[in-house]
Amino acid sequence: MTSKVQVLVVDDEAAIMRFLKPALEANDYEMTSVGTVADAIKRIAAHAPDIVLLDLGLPDGDGKEVIKRAREWSDVPIIVLSARERETEKIESLDLGADDYVNKPFNVGELLARMRTALRHRMQRKAEIPVLRVGNLEIDSVRHRATRAGAELKLTPKEFELLSFLGKHAGRVLTHRQILTAVWGPAHAEDTQYLRVYVGQLRQKVEDRADDPRVILTEPGIGYRIAES
Repeated sequence: MTSKVQVLVVDDEAAIMRFLKPALEANDYEMTSVGTVADAIKRIAAHAPDIVLLDLGLPDGDGKEVIKRAREWSDVPIIVLSARERETEKIESLDLGADDYVNKPFNVGELLARMRTALRHRMQRKAEIPVLRVGNLEIDSVRHRATRAGAELKLTPKEFELLSFLGKHAGRVLTHRQILTAVWGPAHAEDTQYLRVYVGQLRQKVEDRADDPRVILTEPGIGYRIAES
């Protein structure tokens, strides 16, 4: 018998707990909850949940501290649930290591889809899959080649590195800083215009219509996301 996925919800709103618990249990998740930054850090360290749903507005501090502390030792998927709509909050959370960000109020179907994506990414990281498949794209990290609908894409080394990094996180929002640091290094962390040029070049090669992208999606003011099929 397969054990249920353990979900830790970090939120001090009773209404959210009443809403989430039956929804998660109906989809075969097992939920536990805490309501403070301190308890969240202790729980993640002691019980190693499979995924964390984290509110930012907690009574003893900012939920981003949970992300920062947890990332010192854990790769547990963290999805931020927050009513804060400022782009800077999203960017800071993602830069600290959150896997995704969902605004309150949210649709439970969307949340479940984001959870499945985050859990799948963790499994892929552990398995170190050499060939990534995103829709009709195949990205072969061993041979350093990519194909679209079976046809090989003519990519420069840097274009391949960018596509590969995005593909490894398909479905997840990546900030400009995360992408630039991973692909070009920390010295280029602020070169967002440089990134836009390369994304534009990639779209010419992977999209049916570069002016109406369906694969490499823009998250305005934040970064990019590769869509999953």
